[in-house]
Amino acid sequence: MYAILSRMAYVLFVGGVLRREDRDGRYTKRYGRAEAFRRFRRTAAIIMNHDAFALVVLNVVTRGTWDLPVSAGVSIAVGAVFVVIGLATKLWAARTLGSNAYYWHNFFDPEGAIGPVWSGPYRFISSPMYTVGYLPTYGLAVMFRSFPGLMLRSSRSTFSSRSRTSSDCIAPADRFDATHCLSTICPRRLLPPGGRKRRRGGRSGDVGPRAASR
Repeated sequence: MYAILSRMAYVLFVGGVLRREDRDGRYTKRYGRAEAFRRFRRTAAIIMNHDAFALVVLNVVTRGTWDLPVSAGVSIAVGAVFVVIGLATKLWAARTLGSNAYYWHNFFDPEGAIGPVWSGPYRFISSPMYTVGYLPTYGLAVMFRSFPGLMLRSSRSTFSSRSRTSSDCIAPADRFDATHCLSTICPRRLLPPGGRKRRRGGRSGDVGPRAASR
C-alpha cells in the first residue's frame, strides 16, 4: 500500500502540474519560467526519490516471496548486474539530455527545449530510460526474490507503455527535453520550436507526428 500511495502521489502531482501548465501556462504566468520550473523541480525531485525509496522498501519487506529455480547467490548476482546496467544507462541518458530534461523542463520553457538528441545512449536505442533504464527495478525484485516487487514494477511498466502509445505525446521518444511521458501527464504533443528528426545518413528533417516512447 505504501508503494502504491507513493506512486499515486507521483502521478497526481506531476500529472496535475504539467497538465495545467500545458493547458494555460498557469505556473509560468504566476512565477515566470525560471522560478516556476525551479519550484516544480524541487517538489518533483522529492516525490520521485520517495517513490523510488518506497519500491526498495517493498522489495526488502517482501523478500523471499518469489521462488526462483536458482540459488540465492545467482539471483543476487543477476539482480546486481541488472541494477548496474540500468543505473549506468539512465545516468548516461540524463547526462546526455542535461539535468533539466529529467524534470520536464520543456513544459516551462518550450523555446529552450533540447532535442532531438542523437548522441550518448540515443545512438543505440531511442528510449533508454523507459527500457534499459528500468532494469534496476527488476534487478531489485530478483535480488530480494520479491514477487510483489516484480508485480508492482510490471504493472508500472505496462501502464507507462500503454499511456505513451495511446496518445500523441512528446515526440520523438525521450530524445527531446522531456522524458517521463505519460498520457495522464502530457495530453498533447509538445515539440520544441523547429523540432528536427534524423534522416537516413545522419541529416535532419522535420519531425512527423508519432507517439513518444521512453
